[in-house]
Amino acid sequence: MSIVTLTMNPAVDIATSTPRIVPTDKMRCAAPRFDPGGGGINVARTVAALGEPVTALFPAGGVTGRLLEQLVDEAGIPMRLVPVAGQTRENMSVTDLASGAQYRFVFPGVSLDDSEQRRCLSEVEEISWGAQLLVVSGSLPPGVRPDFYQRLADRAGEWGVRLVVDTSGPALSALRSGVHLLKPSLRELSECVGRRLAEPDEQVAAARQLIAEGVTNIVVVSLGAEGALAVTAESARWFTPIREPVISGIGAGDAMVGGIAVGLSRELELADAVRLGIAAATAALGTPGTAPGRPEHMAELYEELTSRATVAGG
Repeated sequence: MSIVTLTMNPAVDIATSTPRIVPTDKMRCAAPRFDPGGGGINVARTVAALGEPVTALFPAGGVTGRLLEQLVDEAGIPMRLVPVAGQTRENMSVTDLASGAQYRFVFPGVSLDDSEQRRCLSEVEEISWGAQLLVVSGSLPPGVRPDFYQRLADRAGEWGVRLVVDTSGPALSALRSGVHLLKPSLRELSECVGRRLAEPDEQVAAARQLIAEGVTNIVVVSLGAEGALAVTAESARWFTPIREPVISGIGAGDAMVGGIAVGLSRELELADAVRLGIAAATAALGTPGTAPGRPEHMAELYEELTSRATVAGG
């Protein structure tokens, strides 16, 4: 087993479109698309699309939990499910065809009690032994303390697995140690260090602050349309994006994490792992809902990014 993903706050993601979004009136929508959702599940779908073995672990319950399990199975992702008493949430995105704007409606997750949280930790431990990477991605649901991911980080070293974390808010701020690679957005990094990061040197300094404090070895900052920034204690490097038409931006950040995780599992240099992440994110932008990019498209984009680096001399 190469990569394990943990999604503590999964969802069934529903995507549709309507001619125009207006108040009060009924808006006739296109047939909905249903995807298995949540950060770690999205990461797992990209990892699988890139041909690497992966297992997705997540809690699920109720009617929507059974639908989520079905959707993950249909996506061909091996899974480990932790049954919980509450009902798994749904999220919805609606595209206004008149403007092209996409509206996202995100609901709270199901509250997990202490015993359910302990079962999640127990399952993570069981399947992480022998894995190369453990990727925890997404928000924490109600009832789960912000230090849950830190408690996981405290134990990951004992399991011999490198930990990759992509989260935000209190869960990000609660991290203190044990992370191999942290992947915040620029906004999330800014919130974590408590200051604006308008200039490139400020962004590098903020990433280095987390490294110096022992939180993580590597910080990869997703910069949206501006690309990405990878920082270690010794280096800082910016990566330019590839411009492609956008169908849906949902899940692109998770696809980036999936690409980076695959690169790390293949023991690529950090720069090449980040390029694979950018290729995966860019390919995902051209797919509906939260679907991962096509493998051949990701390969083409990765080749373009590596060719650019060769021409640029680095």
